[in-house]
Amino acid sequence: MQACIKSGCRPSAPAFGGRVRSELRRAQVKVCASAVADLQKKHGIPGSVEFVEGNGGLPSVMLKHACGASAQVYLFGGAVCSWKQASGDEVLYVRPDAVFDKSKPISGGVPHCFPQFGPGAMQQHGFARNLDWEVASTSADLQPDEADPEVELVLSENDYTLKMWPHKFKAVYTVTLHGEQLRTDLRVMNTGDKPFDFTSALHTYFEVLHVDKAKVTGLKGLTYLDKSQDPKNPAKQTEQRDAVTFGDGLVDSVYLAAPEHVELEVGTGAAVAIDATGWEDVVVWNPHLTMKDCYENFVCVENAITNKSITVQPGESWRATTNFQVVDVQ
Repeated sequence: MQACIKSGCRPSAPAFGGRVRSELRRAQVKVCASAVADLQKKHGIPGSVEFVEGNGGLPSVMLKHACGASAQVYLFGGAVCSWKQASGDEVLYVRPDAVFDKSKPISGGVPHCFPQFGPGAMQQHGFARNLDWEVASTSADLQPDEADPEVELVLSENDYTLKMWPHKFKAVYTVTLHGEQLRTDLRVMNTGDKPFDFTSALHTYFEVLHVDKAKVTGLKGLTYLDKSQDPKNPAKQTEQRDAVTFGDGLVDSVYLAAPEHVELEVGTGAAVAIDATGWEDVVVWNPHLTMKDCYENFVCVENAITNKSITVQPGESWRATTNFQVVDVQ
C-alpha cells in the first residue's frame, strides 16, 4: 500500500469524486432527455409548442408564433426565460450569474414570487421559483388569422411546501404568445379547508440598451415605499417625476395601488407596455453597483401584491393577468 501511494497509482479523492459527479450528471441528463421526449409526445404541437432541453439540460417548452415571435418557459420555477420578437430581438434578461442546475432559482426572465414577496417567515420570495411545475395542457387555438401557442403549468402543495406554508393550494399559470405579445395568467386556488394569505409578484427582468437610458412612465402621483436606504423601514414618498430613471444609485421602490398600464422605455426608441389586472402594485428595481457586472443591462418592473396580502377562502380563488407588448415610444 505504501509503495502504491508513493508511485501515484492510488486515485485521489477529488478525482474519484469528480468521476462520481460526472456519472451522476450523465444519468440526470439521460433522465431529463427522456422526460422531455415524453412531454413532447404528450403535449407537443407541431410548429407551435415544442418541448426541448434548456440550459443545464432542464426541461423547457418553446412557444412559437407564426409571425416569428417565440417564448421559452422552464418547468423549474415556471420561469419564462426568453421572449423574442419576430425580428429575433430578446426582450427579457437573464443575469450572467444565473445557474440552471436547480441549486437556486433562475436569476432572470420572469421568476415567480409566491406565496411570499421578499424576505419574511419563509425563504426569500417563497418557494414557487424553486420547484418544478407540471404541464397541465398546451394549445394553439386558432385566432381569426393565426394560432396562439399556449402552455398551462400547475403547482400544488407537497411535503416541502407544507413545512414552510401549511396550506393546500393549486397555482395555475398560463403563458401565451398572441402575435408578438406575451401574456400571463396566474390563478391561485384554495383547495384546503381553511383560509390562507399570501403575497406574490412576477419579478420580470427586462433588457435595456443601458440603464441610464431607461425610464418607467405611468407612476407619477403614486405613493411608493423607497427601500433603497432601509428595506426594513422604507420611507413613504409620493412620486413627483414624470418618469422613474436609473443609473445614479440603487432603485428599489414599491408603488402602491398602481395603474393597470405602465411602460418601460428601454433606450432604443422602443418601450415595453405592461397591462395588468389583479396585480395591485408595481415594483421597480435596479441593483446598481451591488451587481456591478450586469446592472447596466437590465431593469425589473414587477407586477406585484406586496403591501396588503390576499386572503383566499376555502374553495375560492384569486386571479391576475399581464400583457406585455413592445411599442414605439411616442
